Order: sequence, then C-alpha cells, then structure tokens
Amino acid sequence: MGDFSLLNELFQNGKLLSGALTTVWMTALSTLIAYVIGLPLGVILYVTSPQGLKPQKWVNALLGFIVNALRSIPFIILMVAMIPVAKFFVGTGIGDKAMTVMLVVAAAPYIARMVESSLKEIDGGVIEAARSMGASDVQIIFKVLLPETKPSLIVGAVISTVTVIGYQAMSATIAGNGLGAIAITYGYQRYHQEITWVCVLLIIIIVQLVQNLGTFIANKTDRRLKNRKKGVKQ
Repeated sequence: MGDFSLLNELFQNGKLLSGALTTVWMTALSTLIAYVIGLPLGVILYVTSPQGLKPQKWVNALLGFIVNALRSIPFIILMVAMIPVAKFFVGTGIGDKAMTVMLVVAAAPYIARMVESSLKEIDGGVIEAARSMGASDVQIIFKVLLPETKPSLIVGAVISTVTVIGYQAMSATIAGNGLGAIAITYGYQRYHQEITWVCVLLIIIIVQLVQNLGTFIANKTDRRLKNRKKGVKQ
C-alpha cells in the first residue's frame, strides 16, 4: 500500500471529483438514451407476444432473438465488437463518447426485457375493461399499460442505472475516464490500493444514492401504495 501522497494529490487536483462526475454523467446519459430505445422495444415485444394486443409471431421472434443475442454477450467482448459502431456514430472508437455508445447498446436490450416483463404483470381484466369502453390499442398502451407499470418501470430504470455504473467502470479499457479508470490507472497499475478502495467507496455511494432516489420516486408513483395508506387512515 502506498503512502497516501498520490491519493492526497488526486484529491487536491480534483481528479477524484472529476472522475466521480464523469461516472455520474456518463451513466445518466447512457441510461437515458438506452431507455428511450429500450422502452419502445419492450412495448413492441409485449404487444407482439402471444398474449399481447397484436400478436405477431415473426416480429416477436426476430426482435426477441436480437435482444437476447445482445444480452448474452459479455460487456468486455461487446465493447470490442462495438468499436466500428461507435466510430460510425461518434467518429471514434475510444474515449468517453465511444463508451457511451457501447453502454447504450449493452443497456437497451436489458431495459427492453424488463419493460416487457413489467407489462406482462398487468391484469388482463384491466385491458379488457379499457377495450369495452372503446379504447384503441394506442390508447391502451399510453393510458393504461404505461401508467399502470410506472412504479415497476422506475425500479427497472434504477436497476439499469446500477448495471450501467458497473459497465462504465471498464471505460479505462478504451481510454475512457471515470472512477473505474482512476482505480485501474492509479490504483492497480501503480500499486496504490488505497486509491482503488476510495474509488470503490465512491461508486458504492453513487449506487446507494441512485437506489434510494429511485425507490423514493417509485413509492411516490405507486397507486397501490397510496390506496393502502388511504385505507389505513380511514
């Protein structure tokens, strides 16, 4: 273990703070873009499934295969495979921009499956009731399915964010930045274990903050929890 002089230097020059902020903004941006892609994919997977609003076997099978294929690839291998894709979209295969593309590709299929799973938990009676009142499939999706699964979708977003934080720690592999890069460059390669553990601690704090914030928001939007509280008060 080192003499803490390098750790103190990283504190003094703002390197650790910069690494933490990079981890946060890359995670937030990647998760947001991944959710923009994964949410409609999850809806399509549900709608085209045998129990969905518009069963389409070939569409569901093809999309399901693509989603499962991307989810089955270990992230470190996916990073290498996505270098040409990153170059196409952001003009480079290394650095934070490229890493963001790779994080989105890794997270979007994961989110799609979680969205599909959340939608499948909705009672079929709710959908039939909406249909009996003349609601179209589009109205059912936006006014019934998504509102009913809002707490579950928020929890899924939290899980996805935590997963992306773990992936982002590998950014040093392609010359990216963040706490993972600091842990590898200054902690592992220079044999300063104290730096590695400080980075681990900071990542744990970020994960706990994300988890607590997500749980708070999910509870606030959960109608069942609100109705239960009203029943207790009455």
